[in-house]
Amino acid sequence: MQNEKACGYNGPMTVFYCSKCGTTLIPDLMALPAVPAVPGLEDARPKGARQAPPTVPQGCYAVETEPWGAPFVVQEDQENPVSSQPRGTLMATEEGFVASAGVRNTIVIHPDDAPALQPLPDWENSTGCCGPNGTEGPNRACPCGARVATLAADCFGPYELHLDPVRTYAFTPESAEG
Repeated sequence: MQNEKACGYNGPMTVFYCSKCGTTLIPDLMALPAVPAVPGLEDARPKGARQAPPTVPQGCYAVETEPWGAPFVVQEDQENPVSSQPRGTLMATEEGFVASAGVRNTIVIHPDDAPALQPLPDWENSTGCCGPNGTEGPNRACPCGARVATLAADCFGPYELHLDPVRTYAFTPESAEG
């Protein structure tokens, strides 16, 4: 199967659903043991490209265990700031450098694996230079209108889609047995 080859793993397939209406959002993804390491984003981006390569291969997903996305809080150590979120860059406000205080355990997928998800009206929460930077909160909705995911696709950050772990749920048939 294509997913087995792309993911390098032969395990059960997982389907993701909207928690509000139960619509299938993403069918048949295989779990990765962790979010893949990404080289320096500037080094990873092909010359002239406006996006980095996708963090996760198509047909796969991984769980981001660290806080990701909005809201952001001021970092305690302003002399030695760290990236604002995993695979992110430094981010500052008037108060100083900030770090994500967003939800943990978002589901990271390849953006092309979720064609049913739509941008919010008037591209709300989609600020960025070459695409949404993913720092303003959910910017993709289920066909029912529920805000369920955040796309990060700007030229200075990763290329990935984060499913909210509360606004979506997963079902893996093998996990239902036993």
